[in-house]
Amino acid sequence: MFDYKLLAALAAVVEQGGFERAAQLLGLSQSAVSQRVKLLEARVGQPVLVRATPPAPTEIGRRLLNHVQQVRLLERDLQGQVPALDEGGLPERLRIALNADSLATWWAGTVGDFCAEQRLLLDLVVEDQEVGLKRMRAGEVAACVCAAERPVAGARSLPLGAMRYRALASPAFVARHFAQGVAPERLVRVPAIVFGPDDLLQHRYLADLGVSGGFAHHLCPSSEGFVRLAEAGFGWGLVPELQVQDELARGALVEIIPGRPLDVPLYWHHWRSGGELLAELTTHLQRQAQHWLVPLPG
Repeated sequence: MFDYKLLAALAAVVEQGGFERAAQLLGLSQSAVSQRVKLLEARVGQPVLVRATPPAPTEIGRRLLNHVQQVRLLERDLQGQVPALDEGGLPERLRIALNADSLATWWAGTVGDFCAEQRLLLDLVVEDQEVGLKRMRAGEVAACVCAAERPVAGARSLPLGAMRYRALASPAFVARHFAQGVAPERLVRVPAIVFGPDDLLQHRYLADLGVSGGFAHHLCPSSEGFVRLAEAGFGWGLVPELQVQDELARGALVEIIPGRPLDVPLYWHHWRSGGELLAELTTHLQRQAQHWLVPLPG
């Protein structure tokens, strides 16, 4: 049988990014948390953590984390069916990975009412849409929004729609660099704005135009900051259409090549054995996301 106090210590260390924060969350000393993790490793006969900064789960550690995530959700279902088991604690907390652009645009409007009705707290992990699935594979989250269609083992995925991006810049930037018009090969010679090392949207946009190779760019890991840099004339970049409707309407940003959007498909991944709460959230997302996102082809 599992000792869930030991599993809770492992989950806290990974989710909080270290032993000190895990200890604060659990109301224990740091040494007590460390001892629980060591005892868990003794019982399974191998390490469950890589002692790095932050600590990362090993392969067996990921399996145990997946189990903990699902047990938490199933316990909530049981408490609803057997009220005597409900100790009146804090609302359920669901750990979800999603990309910053979704968080800055459609996510809040889509799930806000659901969280209020279900007394659900969210622990959101921000990852680029290209790599968010690695959090599920690592057992760190119960669900994620990402651009990958194929789910990890033990999970399901469903299409939500596509986020439409536009290649935008300030009028001053366009006038300074593209006075004779925007030629695709010219885009690699002027500054761009990229969200982070995993952000390949600008690369994909250039590839669609038949342009390859490296290009000069600013790194700005903030959706709001990305827009502010573009407005200030730092460079051009792919921005969610949902996020900049006001800026486009007042001319603070303009599309550098009109009529050339880039649609990025988004998929919702969730554990199959995630209980009623996760299933209800999945149904809610599938119904509501269509009001915000562009339909996928076919």
